[in-house]
Amino acid sequence: MSRMAGEQVQLVTFQLGSEYYGIDTQYVKEIHGVEAVRAMPNTPNYIEGILNLRREVIPIISLHKRFGIMPAQLSEEECLLSGFIILKISQVLVGIVIDKVDRVIRYNKSEVQPPPQIISGISGEYVHGVVHEDQHYLILLDIISLFGKDEFMKHIMRLSEKNAL
Repeated sequence: MSRMAGEQVQLVTFQLGSEYYGIDTQYVKEIHGVEAVRAMPNTPNYIEGILNLRREVIPIISLHKRFGIMPAQLSEEECLLSGFIILKISQVLVGIVIDKVDRVIRYNKSEVQPPPQIISGISGEYVHGVVHEDQHYLILLDIISLFGKDEFMKHIMRLSEKNAL
């Protein structure tokens, strides 16, 4: 990502386990409420299955399972904010399970601190950095690193092509 130091970046923020994460809005297609996902055989355990959303087949990924993160303990009211964030990465749609959507924020790139080596099971290679936000740190996910691995994208492409309508 080539941005100037003072440039503002817009993020969708969400809770996953006990931590809060942010994803650059340039990759976010939409936020979708909880819906049944069709399980697919012979896929890694972190691939929950596929979601048919307006005739588009979207693989749904559990970052909880991929990184060993326990789901957040949410109130009944907070559960209404659970669901999926649908991402568009290199013309491929993929959804990630979130515990709770938080909000959309802007931050200056100059506010980003380098990521620690490991954050709640997520390796530093998948994190752009962290930003101090209110009472906690916001972990900025590097979506390209997270979903750009050849083996991972191979599974996603296979699911998308195999189940296209």
